[in-house]
Amino acid sequence: MHFAFYFIFYPLSVLPMWLLYGIGYIFYLVIYYIIRYRRKVVTENLRHSFPGLSEREVRRLRRKYYRHLAQIAAEMLKMLTLSKKQVMRRYRCLNPEVVTKFYREGKSVILMSSHYNDWEWMILSLCLQYPHHGVGVGKANSNKVFEKLINRARSRYGTEIVFADHVREIFQQNEQKRRLSAYMMLSDQSPNNISKSYKTLFLNQPTGMIFGAEYFAKKYDIPVVYYEIIKKRIGRYEIVNQLITDKPQAMGEGEIIKRYTQLLEETIRREPAYWLWSHRRWKHKVCINEENQ
Repeated sequence: MHFAFYFIFYPLSVLPMWLLYGIGYIFYLVIYYIIRYRRKVVTENLRHSFPGLSEREVRRLRRKYYRHLAQIAAEMLKMLTLSKKQVMRRYRCLNPEVVTKFYREGKSVILMSSHYNDWEWMILSLCLQYPHHGVGVGKANSNKVFEKLINRARSRYGTEIVFADHVREIFQQNEQKRRLSAYMMLSDQSPNNISKSYKTLFLNQPTGMIFGAEYFAKKYDIPVVYYEIIKKRIGRYEIVNQLITDKPQAMGEGEIIKRYTQLLEETIRREPAYWLWSHRRWKHKVCINEENQ
């Protein structure tokens, strides 16, 4: 893995983006037509999420998703050597004031989003987009060598990478020390403990949503912002922030997660090909109450 990282991936990363996207297209042909990477998972997720689509429309959407996934792979590769100037030219926030106002007020902020469009460049540029100390919260990778190497690339511009098993102590340390932080939390993965999740109807399916963002927002009274990544064209993205709440402790149980879920579904329905459909999002059976629908 070290050899591949330093003698294959890094040299490839210095290539111009247009050439990397060309390599990415070949990657798309391989994973879609030859390997058929998680084809069944993607197809079932699309069918269940959009039952009104014909089989032809599902196939068209599936192909568009795999082409986009290959482009994200090329952008992840470029992340290894992407300069500050390059990333800020390609990945631009339209309304940073939604977040920066909390820095001026002496408050941290929780940034909620999902694996939609290029989330990796958001991790890379978090400390460039906002004055807060950037903290990317995620799940640990089973391959520890790969995890160490990719996190070295993700944290090049100051973002601190934190995994779920250490997130409590990081929140506690930062908030006690008044280290104003922007906690980036991708809350669209399948929760490890379904009994502790917020259960709702999401994309026509009973779904357990990770509850962590709401828990920490209420515990430390941290404002919550939903950010949407809009793909303008290949390799060009815009970030749009939308306030969920600046008074989390006044919100009812589950209200923050419910609002996030609504915003995320609106985002996905606008451009469904850009969400991570190859993730096994609905692998756990979930029962929901009427009030959560």
